[in-house]
Amino acid sequence: MKKFSAGILMYRFNNKSIEVLLVHPGGPFYQNKDLGVWSIPKGEFIEGEEARDAAIREFREELGFSLHGDMAVLSPVIQKNGKKVFAWAIEGNLDPGKIVCNTFPLEWPPRSGQIKEFPEIDKGEWFPLNEARIKIIEAQAAFIDELVEILKK
Repeated sequence: MKKFSAGILMYRFNNKSIEVLLVHPGGPFYQNKDLGVWSIPKGEFIEGEEARDAAIREFREELGFSLHGDMAVLSPVIQKNGKKVFAWAIEGNLDPGKIVCNTFPLEWPPRSGQIKEFPEIDKGEWFPLNEARIKIIEAQAAFIDELVEILKK
């Protein structure tokens, strides 16, 4: 079964430069990882569900914020794991310190029989474009490049 994700690339202007909001995955696997693991807020959806609706829902679930305004569609990317990611860009300005995220259960430590709850994301942060391109999952960097092209128009 193919896996699909949908997400939102939020951007803002800060002193005439563009910054994008990225999130760091929660849970023990990414705890000490930084470069190449940040992402746009996104989540999986099933075939038949509208990708745009899933992106809006996932943004609310992962960050605790609702979206308002026009969204620009971005070209989908395929990550190394084969997952196809659909995305939309929207201008906004939220405080990452006020993120309220949903959680997921995981047996931790492995084979311990103990189920612990972990946040889907453990933090969000605004990054200037050059830094964002280094922090984000490699395939998703294309979203940043396309956003720049859209904003030039």
